[in-house]
Amino acid sequence: MREIYAKMAELEREGRRFAIATVVRTVGSTPQVVGAKLLVDDLGRLVGTLGGGCVEGDAFVEAKRVIETGDPSLREYELTEELAWDTGLVCGGTMWIQIEPGERALRFAGRDLLGDVLAASAGGAPVALATLMRRRGKDLTAAGKLFVETGGKGGGTLGDTALDARARAAAAEALRRGTARTVALDEETELLIEPVIAKPRLVIVGGGHVGLAIAKLATQLEYEVAVVDDRPEFASRERFGGVNEVVNMDMVKALETMPIGWNTFIVIATRGHKLDAHCLRAAVKTSARYVGLLGSKRKTILIAKMLRDEGVDEDRIRAVHAPIGLDLGGRTPAEIALSVMAELSLERHGGSGKPLRLADELFERTIARKTG
Repeated sequence: MREIYAKMAELEREGRRFAIATVVRTVGSTPQVVGAKLLVDDLGRLVGTLGGGCVEGDAFVEAKRVIETGDPSLREYELTEELAWDTGLVCGGTMWIQIEPGERALRFAGRDLLGDVLAASAGGAPVALATLMRRRGKDLTAAGKLFVETGGKGGGTLGDTALDARARAAAAEALRRGTARTVALDEETELLIEPVIAKPRLVIVGGGHVGLAIAKLATQLEYEVAVVDDRPEFASRERFGGVNEVVNMDMVKALETMPIGWNTFIVIATRGHKLDAHCLRAAVKTSARYVGLLGSKRKTILIAKMLRDEGVDEDRIRAVHAPIGLDLGGRTPAEIALSVMAELSLERHGGSGKPLRLADELFERTIARKTG
């Protein structure tokens, strides 16, 4: 998302016109999630995506009209089976896409938030944007905006004090989760909440085979990755090419001195139980949203007892993900890395972890309907 905000700032500096298309609501299976954005400028250049296919093509044409007229647009796109099959969007759901002139997209009660969201996406203070959507049957209209900063400050209004309070509370919760979502307020109104925060940061404590595999996968998943190890041969740029930071120092000291904010995930995978314990002690004292420990159940119990005996808060001990990862059955470093990163994704996005495979009952019912 930072790429889009940076492009907006660039176009504003150049005095160019542009439009921002946002997926504001979805029902069923769709090629993009709420909050997905596409920027279209007056030269027809694109940044971002709405999922491709004819939906994005139509949104592009509509965005050009919005740029020319200055009138916002909100359209429904029903991905019927025939349309989905023909265009490659084999989804079958419905998307609502709002398109706004660039100069209005981040304007709240007379304040332009572009500088704030650009700073937030680069590691500054997070901010959450909330848009009120009203439904009348299938018709959807945008009916107000507000924003919330950390600490509860913000601006804008949805036109009702009680509604503003509910929206600010929901936006504050979304900031803690870090992903865009819709929140139903009643049968006719819902909020689109878009948190703007920097990329999640992953601190891997231990540069062994598993740490290396985790770092490779985390880089592909667009985490800011830092690797810490006290052995020079395991903490080198040659070994960890592509990661953001490689720290060669005492691992406990690194955890005590490194900047570790709320959107940081810590994975402890050192070479021994004692070192694991010392690192975990330091990790639970940070403000990281996730701390995970690689190892056996027995090691987990022993280290938890040690921390409890030292007076570490019980809630913080129980919040540690140990043994780390989801039970996928794999044993190689790459398979362990997949297990670990899958759990981190679950933590970030609030998924269920259940298979997406179509249930047999639903599959049979669909076949019966087709042949009936």
